[in-house]
Amino acid sequence: MKHTQIELPTKEQIAAEHKRLEYQKRYLKNLRSTVAVLIVVAALAVLVATLWMPVLRIYGSSMTPTLQDGEIVVSIKHRSFSAGDIVAFYHGNKLLVKRCVAGPSDWVDIDEDGNIYVNDVLLDEPYIEEKAFGECDITLPYQVPDDRWFLVGDNRDVSVDSRNTAVGAISSEQIVGEIVFCLWPLGNFGWIH
Repeated sequence: MKHTQIELPTKEQIAAEHKRLEYQKRYLKNLRSTVAVLIVVAALAVLVATLWMPVLRIYGSSMTPTLQDGEIVVSIKHRSFSAGDIVAFYHGNKLLVKRCVAGPSDWVDIDEDGNIYVNDVLLDEPYIEEKAFGECDITLPYQVPDDRWFLVGDNRDVSVDSRNTAVGAISSEQIVGEIVFCLWPLGNFGWIH
């Protein structure tokens, strides 16, 4: 009968293995807590972005020169808007961006040169490069219905907006939020006016 001899580990080997197992245990514990923190932070970021500060990408040229095609902007959700605010809103399945020029019960009139009058006062619009009557097929003067906003694009010649019956005045429920900040491209990084 043959005897097999088992070699027992030394105290140093046992201590080294114990140290290795303790390190592995601490590493896994730290990894789990780091992953948990990252998941919570990501969930909070998504929640904030969805509920309070949606991040949007601009498509098209209806808001040129204020907003350019491809810019990434931040909007803030609230319900009190005023003339001059740039807002994002749902129209059908699309998210559009336009500027508020008149609110509920205001009277809007537009002359042939594209000058907009709100309650018989000419709007001061330093943000547009060229005025245009555009695709206006509403009956003027036009009274904005209650809880609705009259929105137009800054590039009046190409923008289809509240001047057209296809879009009309926008209800407060359709508005996602006010566009306030440009994130991208970095050359345009900053507040939007």
